[in-house]
Amino acid sequence: MTTTPALTTAPATPRRDLQDAPFLVAARGGRPAHLPVWFMRQAGRSLPEYRELRVDTGMLQACDTPELISEITMQPVRRHGVDAAILFSDIVVPLHAAGVGVDIVRGTGPVVAKPIRTLDDVEKMPRLLPTALRPVTDAIALLLAQLGQTPLIGFAGAPFTLASYLVEGGPSKNHERTKALMRAEPAVWHGLMSALTEITVTFLQAQVDAGVDAIQLFDSWAGALSEADYRRYALPYSARVLGSFEDSGVPRIHFGVGTGELLGAMAEAGADVVGVDWRVPLDEAARRVERAVGGPRAVQGNLDPAVLFADRASIEAEVRRIAAEGRAAGGGHVFNLGHGVLPETDPDVLTWLVELVHELPG
Repeated sequence: MTTTPALTTAPATPRRDLQDAPFLVAARGGRPAHLPVWFMRQAGRSLPEYRELRVDTGMLQACDTPELISEITMQPVRRHGVDAAILFSDIVVPLHAAGVGVDIVRGTGPVVAKPIRTLDDVEKMPRLLPTALRPVTDAIALLLAQLGQTPLIGFAGAPFTLASYLVEGGPSKNHERTKALMRAEPAVWHGLMSALTEITVTFLQAQVDAGVDAIQLFDSWAGALSEADYRRYALPYSARVLGSFEDSGVPRIHFGVGTGELLGAMAEAGADVVGVDWRVPLDEAARRVERAVGGPRAVQGNLDPAVLFADRASIEAEVRRIAAEGRAAGGGHVFNLGHGVLPETDPDVLTWLVELVHELPG
């Protein structure tokens, strides 16, 4: 396995002066004048303008075109007035940029041409060079010229989730090959996770150097692990990623799905903000995090995306409940869904939801 070289990118873009932006205040544990809100998967299939752009464009092609990355990232900011933009990307983009044979198949998700199963496979994995990320950094430059006082969130998949795709060869319900490899071939597993940690750090570092205002690490499949397995096989690598940005000056968000029993362990990985899905009440999630790290941390979430298909009175009741739980927590609160926006969601409901959240104190 080849070690990723030190970054040789240009000096970092000077950080924008957004200290009073509500999203950044809350992400740093403060209480802004209004409750900030953005949505995971906000730049996506629920927007007709997004679907129009993607009619003849594959996902990886879109993620490799600066102008498309910029336009898609801006669409929900223009339409909904959210408090943060998140860079349009996909968790396999750094693998694709490194030269790993991966494609995103419509209706299936990421599919790997040659799954990683042996130590030889790991040693042959290509490294990610910062120069391969030029489309991403060029898109960030385009975005910073348009976003004004709206913060931009950088994006990466966590090593465990990337490893699951590489080992399984695509999405998996049970992660049986992944879990077997962890136990039966520890040298292969830890070699793969080390390689993916380097790739993830390189990907995020390029975004931070280009000027993003926060970063989010998605561990989409971490909820498939027990806490003991998470601590042994995944936590050290996520901690290495997040720890690489401890002195970066940008807040770090860590999010996983179905991770209620892992919230304390995920907080220990070092994030400033812990994302919470809808399965655990937000105030209880904050208590689990605080017990684990010995003090309050900001939390993000956690409206069930399916609730957005109910009537507005029901949605409002849930929003106010979650906002109250967030205020009861010791750290800041960034309002979000407990996972991504579902494709059939009415965009007008999202716009109304932002207006409702903005009426609430931070």
